[in-house]
Amino acid sequence: MFRRVIWIVLDSVGVGEMPDAAAYGDSGSDTLGNIARLRGLQLPNLCALGLGNLKPIPQLPKATAPEGSYGRCTLASPGKDTTTGHWEMVGIHLEKPFPLFPNGFPPEVMREFEDRIGRSTLGNKAASGTEIIKELGEEHMNSGSPIVYTSADSVFQIAAHEEVIPLWELYRMCEIAREILRGPYEVGRVIARPFEGELGEFKRTPNRHDYAVPPPRGMLLDRLEEKKVEVFSVGKIFDVFLGRGITDHVLTKSNADGMQKTLEATEEFNGGLVYVNLVDFDQQYGHRNDVEGYGAALEEFDRWLPSFRAAMRPDDLAILTADHGCDPTTASTDHSREYTPLVVFGSQVKAGADLGLRATLSDIGQTVAENFGTSIGRGNSFLQTIL
Repeated sequence: MFRRVIWIVLDSVGVGEMPDAAAYGDSGSDTLGNIARLRGLQLPNLCALGLGNLKPIPQLPKATAPEGSYGRCTLASPGKDTTTGHWEMVGIHLEKPFPLFPNGFPPEVMREFEDRIGRSTLGNKAASGTEIIKELGEEHMNSGSPIVYTSADSVFQIAAHEEVIPLWELYRMCEIAREILRGPYEVGRVIARPFEGELGEFKRTPNRHDYAVPPPRGMLLDRLEEKKVEVFSVGKIFDVFLGRGITDHVLTKSNADGMQKTLEATEEFNGGLVYVNLVDFDQQYGHRNDVEGYGAALEEFDRWLPSFRAAMRPDDLAILTADHGCDPTTASTDHSREYTPLVVFGSQVKAGADLGLRATLSDIGQTVAENFGTSIGRGNSFLQTIL
């Protein structure tokens, strides 16, 4: 029905706490609403599509005649991280969340890791990625020991200066960690976090690499591959799904880079699914409680939208959503348990259709699946509603 679907994940742009948010320590979280309330937001292009129709949001007016269809999605799986959200989008629901290690990883895990990499380690605690390289960067430079840390998410992160531990070795350390972290220790992702610079001026490089848990078979990208539907991914989508079912991909250095590469994909990729993640909202601003930066990034995306819409073809379907929240206005620097936005548009999409509160993010994946003549195990398609 649509020759091409362009699916853009605005990483962490949640739209209000879910009923169980208190159980996750996220009462009062509302990433989009709280930024609008405290900082103010000018998002005329998103509001024209129906973003302000999701619920009352300060400074985000409700469109009287929305140009797109709109709704919200519930995260049905337990958890609130990247893997959980993205997996649910493609039809995978978790029965239990990935394990967390707020006090660091157990001694037996760290002993095996150090034995296998042939180096001692630093850190082994929950920390901000930028703060821990400030704290331990000098010791790392002197000792050659990689910095291991986690967060409120299910992650095992390894930071290393690129001149101390070369990228190939850092990536190999991540592969070793991925092999070790099985069973009760199976975190959602192992992440390489290389950095560069001099003492006091360390900064992370764009050479991050994620090592995810292999997703179960039968998800959307598997079904599209079976139907010989091409999938082009932009950003960390390739890492989240370990490349499964993805025909080609590009990584990104920033939101701006991701938006530019999305435009290039609309020119070069003629059919199938273009699956995009814009990570700066989460990585650069949400986790750092940078309200101003987050707001500016949302406005940057809004200014980009007209050029994207101009590049869309008559038989394109565009979907905007998120994977979870990460409210920069709260005391926490962690992800937040929130509903996610759903804005759908294109020249053949019914304008102003209220898609309501969806029971799961899998509804999006089921819609994409139906469009390409297949189906996934979870979710209810809204394809017929938008036609």
